[in-house]
Amino acid sequence: MDTNNESSTLTPLSAFDIWDDGTARPASDLQAVPASGAAYRWLHFDLSDLALPGWSAQYLPGLARRTLLADKTRPRLDYDGHGMAVTLRGINLNAGEESADMVSLRIWMTADLIITVRRQRIFALEDLRAQVLDNNAPHSPGHMLARITEGLVERLEDIAFAREDTADDMEDDVYEHDRAPLDDLAPLRREIIKFRRHVAPLAEALTQVAQLNTDLIKDDLRHRLRDTASRCRWALEELSEVHDRLTAMSDHLDTVQNMRLERNGYRLSVVAAIFLPLGFLTGLFGVNVGGMPGVQSGHAFLLLCIGMAVIGVVSAAVMRWLRWF
Repeated sequence: MDTNNESSTLTPLSAFDIWDDGTARPASDLQAVPASGAAYRWLHFDLSDLALPGWSAQYLPGLARRTLLADKTRPRLDYDGHGMAVTLRGINLNAGEESADMVSLRIWMTADLIITVRRQRIFALEDLRAQVLDNNAPHSPGHMLARITEGLVERLEDIAFAREDTADDMEDDVYEHDRAPLDDLAPLRREIIKFRRHVAPLAEALTQVAQLNTDLIKDDLRHRLRDTASRCRWALEELSEVHDRLTAMSDHLDTVQNMRLERNGYRLSVVAAIFLPLGFLTGLFGVNVGGMPGVQSGHAFLLLCIGMAVIGVVSAAVMRWLRWF
C-alpha cells in the first residue's frame, strides 16, 4: 500500500488490477495506474471516507474530483478528452430505504483506470465485485462501464414490471368494483413521480455515453450501451404509463364518489320536499290560538294522519310523474 498520509488511511471497498483475459488480482497499492502487465485498475470507494478528498487531490484531475466528490448529483456525462466522468443512479435496495430514493454512483474512467464512488450500497456493484473475484471481470474499463449500466438498468426494469403488475391489480378493483385501497394508490403515485424524476436524466446520460465519440468506448460496446439506454427509456415509458393509469384511476374514483354524493344529496332533497307540506300541516294544527283544532273530536288525530298520508303519497306521485326521482 502507498505510504503517503493521504492514501495510507484510505480504505477502498474494492481495489483490483484486471488483465485482458478477465483475471483479477487485488491491487498492491492505491496508485491511479494499473500494475505492470494489467489492462486496467478498478478502485471502488465510499464517499464518506474522510481520506478520499486528499487522495483524489493527489492522483486525479479536476473534472474527476468534482464528479467523484460532489455532494449533490444528478445523472450526467462530462468528457475532457482524457477521461470521462459519469454520474448514474440505481434502485435503492438497502434495508429500510425506499426504492424510489435512487442511490448515486459516480464514475471516472480513462483508458487504464476506472474509479467508482458511492454513498450507499449499490447491489449492481456487489454483483460486479463477485464476478471480478471469480476471475470473470470485464476486459476493459469500457466493458466494465457497460456491465455496470446493465446491472443498474436491469433492476430498474424489475421495478417497472412490478409497478405495472400492481397497477393491473388496482384497475380490477377500480373499474370492476369502483373501489381501491386509497392507502396504496396515493403512495404508489408519489413513488412513481420520484422514479420519473431520477430516471429521465439517467436515460439521457446513458444515451450521451453511447453516442460519445471517444476511443474509451470501442465500437463493439456502442451497441450494448445503446441497448442499455433504450431499455432505460423503455422503463421510463413504462413508469410514465403507470403514472397515467394511476391518475386515471384516481380521477375515476373521484368521479364515482362525486356522483354518489350528488345522488345521495338529491335523494335527501326529494325526501325533504315530500315532508315539507307535512311539516307545515302539523305546525298549523299545533298552533294554540283560540284553541287547537280537532280537540273536541275523537277522530281528529286519525283524520289528520290519513290526510298527511294522502298528501305524502300525492306529493311523491307528482314528483315521480315529473321524473324528479
